[in-house]
Amino acid sequence: MAAAHQVSAVIFDLDGTILDTERATRDVLNEFLAAYGKVPDPEKEEKRLGQMYLESTTGIIRDYGLPLTVEEYSKAMHPLYLKRWQKAKPLPGVKRLVKHLYKNRVPLAIASNSIRRNIDHKVPKLEDWGECFSVILGGDQVPNGKPSPDIFLESAKRLGVNPSSCLVIEDSVVGIKGAKASGAKAVAVPSLQSQRKHYNIADTILYSLLDFDPELWGLPPFEDRIQGVLPIDPLISTAQIGDRILNNLHRVVSDERTYDCIPDQISGIYLGWAKSKVHGFSKVVIGTGWDLSQQTVERVMVVEFLDYSGKIETEPVKLLVIGYVRKLQSTDDILQALSITDEDRSIARDALDLPTFSEYAHDLHFS
Repeated sequence: MAAAHQVSAVIFDLDGTILDTERATRDVLNEFLAAYGKVPDPEKEEKRLGQMYLESTTGIIRDYGLPLTVEEYSKAMHPLYLKRWQKAKPLPGVKRLVKHLYKNRVPLAIASNSIRRNIDHKVPKLEDWGECFSVILGGDQVPNGKPSPDIFLESAKRLGVNPSSCLVIEDSVVGIKGAKASGAKAVAVPSLQSQRKHYNIADTILYSLLDFDPELWGLPPFEDRIQGVLPIDPLISTAQIGDRILNNLHRVVSDERTYDCIPDQISGIYLGWAKSKVHGFSKVVIGTGWDLSQQTVERVMVVEFLDYSGKIETEPVKLLVIGYVRKLQSTDDILQALSITDEDRSIARDALDLPTFSEYAHDLHFS
């Protein structure tokens, strides 16, 4: 089947697209404002996502009435952010995509609204695959930051390609606007699920880059699934198993620890292992997604135990997510979307017997 678009270069945003810096730094502003007797306004902070550094900083000082200049605020906040950036991890699917594109000689760039000094502190977190990017630009290296198209136009120029042949991957609305204004195609991977309705100008909206299909853009296909399963870097969750929904399918009762290590972009049907004091290790199929039908967006997770069917309600377990099976069915009913099929069960049972996945049924990986 012919590709809908022919792409010759790919430009990535950094924060919230490549690195999960949004999660790593989530509490920094709370802690800083607390010293002034202030608390963050969630609505205002959501609107700041993806803004230029000076615009964001000026807005924070104004909105919370801080008795600081931009320079004083920056001097106080920089060491706090620097410490948290060291904890930021690559988001699911991004390392796989970057290395795949680089291997196939697709020119790559990073175009971020962050100032270049801050970018240089974050890029080492990418380890060896950070070298796959031949162009890295910060918002202070172009006349205007996103939503202006300047940074994408300059990235395309330095990559030696026409902007219209570029694909931009972004997590923020301002980034998507800038990409489209440059003439590029845009894939949105929103970091704030409550804002998904605002990304309609993007050519495609994904939950995570695990769902990215290179062939839609005229790029070489992935060939790394193992018996229908995409191996992923392990994600661990401490969960309280709630009521049985159907057969061995249970809803997870979440607390503050449940999603500590699960990025907000994770959505779909996964496989892995569960460990409990009573039952030991069990193969599991895990479904997780976002209920967007309510005024308050809520995360939902279900687990189906493949190795036992006894009573497990209210039992605490550790879940290790190690493989991606598929994206969720498109429906307004989140529990219906999270339904686990016979094919999902069959794929999980067979895959979890393979060395790639079976090696994780070990205490070492649950620590």
